[in-house]
Amino acid sequence: MAADASAKSASWAYSEDFVVLDDALLAATDRAAQLGCAAVSPGTGAVLQLVAAALRATAVVEIGTGAGVSGLWLLRGMAPEGVLTSIDVEAEHQRAAKQAFAEAGIRTTRARTITGRAHEVLPRLTDGAYDMVVADADVLDLPAHIDQALRLLRPGGVLAVPRALGHDRVPDPARRDEVTTTLREVARSLRTDERLVPALLPSGDGLLLAAKR
Repeated sequence: MAADASAKSASWAYSEDFVVLDDALLAATDRAAQLGCAAVSPGTGAVLQLVAAALRATAVVEIGTGAGVSGLWLLRGMAPEGVLTSIDVEAEHQRAAKQAFAEAGIRTTRARTITGRAHEVLPRLTDGAYDMVVADADVLDLPAHIDQALRLLRPGGVLAVPRALGHDRVPDPARRDEVTTTLREVARSLRTDERLVPALLPSGDGLLLAAKR
């Protein structure tokens, strides 16, 4: 078992490093650390980029801007004319994200940042108008954010929830804290929702995906 665990750990690390980070992503990741906001891992970012590219996404909503790391991955996968709408309560984080986008040569018209609380902003967005929604804000707000996300997604659109394994606490039945329990309930609700086709990937700290039928 120890050998198997070691092999899986090595395979996970190899997968995380499969896509090489460029200078813009490295700088944005460093900026995120300085601001104290967790950036998505390279493995998670690569999957987000792939999904956005597969969807040929032109409209994506991101709940939780951070320092722009996930936004960079998404914008690079989206169609050239695609617009990312990124929501965060911290204006400082969004300034950092705009700096990251500028350093990567992304046109300012392709990123719309909205400073505010997601539960106030999301209801103002249009039903069925988005190809993808990434929910990466406060875990305890996830159930409400997902309800809104499913309203915003077009048929065939994809919901993405990074950090879905909660630092490996979610698979451990002994862990019953509020954050872990919320993540479990979110995963269970998406898994049993007949409107969705779900998958849970081990990328990063877990990436929960669900396509809307």
